[in-house]
Amino acid sequence: MTVAGVLACTALTGCGGGGSAPGALAPPPKASASPSSVPAPDSASAPATAHASDSASASPKKPPTMAPGPAGRTPVFERRATGGGAAGRSAEKVVALTFDADMTADQGPRAASGERFDNPDLIALLRRSKVPATVFMTGRWAEEYPAQAKAIGADPLFEVANHSYSHHAFSSPCYGLPVVEKAAMTADVRRAFTAFRKAGVRNVVPYFRFPGGCYDDAALRALAPANVTAVQWDVVSGDAFATDAHAVARQVLDGVRPGSLVVMHCTRSAAPATEAAVRRIVPELRARGYRFVKVSELMGNGGGR
Repeated sequence: MTVAGVLACTALTGCGGGGSAPGALAPPPKASASPSSVPAPDSASAPATAHASDSASASPKKPPTMAPGPAGRTPVFERRATGGGAAGRSAEKVVALTFDADMTADQGPRAASGERFDNPDLIALLRRSKVPATVFMTGRWAEEYPAQAKAIGADPLFEVANHSYSHHAFSSPCYGLPVVEKAAMTADVRRAFTAFRKAGVRNVVPYFRFPGGCYDDAALRALAPANVTAVQWDVVSGDAFATDAHAVARQVLDGVRPGSLVVMHCTRSAAPATEAAVRRIVPELRARGYRFVKVSELMGNGGGR
């Protein structure tokens, strides 16, 4: 697959195998805000045991968030704002790998027929490699794979964020995804947090990723009552529907810079090459001096843009 083709496929940002039209996502609007400390909805403390990993420590009990934007709009975090500063210091080489665990509300029959929307081998690889990561999970995915959701949420190496319940779009058009009504957006997000709680997921953070990465000003206003920080990205991995792991890895490696936030997927049916790509990405970035962190650390220590 060419880089252009990979870019086109990835614009879905996790349609979980749904038939959506590819296209390139425009950069999300900037949200001017400063960090604050807001407790995660339905969150719980992480277990006492911890992996020796790139992350300095397990996620804090009160993960950092960004202050609401103008008129109470949901704030948007895209990457850590980095710079050498007046003293000419080098920007810290940190990068956050994020994985969307996608499943739409109507894909139950496909899962029942054997299609796999999970990727346990990828999670196992991250554990073996001691790579901290943030998993953006839909509520429907947590219902389909409750044991996996619980295990991911109980591991201090990971944190679980909200990717909506239904994986329906929050603005239109959005690559063919069905659209959530504005009045139902907050309820959809809260339903996902409820699904996490019912599955026993711990280490839940108050972050939200828009399905397809699609949002507009109306969506930011409508989602404000959910008290979440929207998390986008600055590096598109190109793993959605890609079969060339080398191309995916190269796209990530070419795009990462200090403070980057990478979007990938934890869905075998829609992103079959991701595990193999991560096998190449992790050692190469470490060789370049990068340290892997969760979104909470990336957001907490450097602000965002």
